[in-house]
Amino acid sequence: MSKKITVKISDDLDHELEYYRDRMPEILARGLAAVQMSDQPAFHDAIVVLDTLAQQPDPHAVLNLSPSPILQDRMGELLNRSKSGQLSREQALELERYLTVEHLVRLAKGHAYHRVGGDM
Repeated sequence: MSKKITVKISDDLDHELEYYRDRMPEILARGLAAVQMSDQPAFHDAIVVLDTLAQQPDPHAVLNLSPSPILQDRMGELLNRSKSGQLSREQALELERYLTVEHLVRLAKGHAYHRVGGDM
């Protein structure tokens, strides 16, 4: 079953979409998936980690950072899907964001370790 919808858009956006008119259902589905993905608790967990790092906590707090079980499970699921070739484009973008956050945390932990003198 399909439905017809009418959406008011600017002339500029109309011009940009002209080439993609036949792909509008795909564009809407991808946009919805991106919005839903940003509402997932695990994604917000990554934002919490970035907020924590942005506040420049003391080195020991940085060294104690770890992903929540929800975030660990989600990353594991995405990594497994990636290895088996079953990762959608949206999931690949989500995984890339998580891996970027993980990389930043590792860099911050390395810096924190040196700040405490490597005594851990």
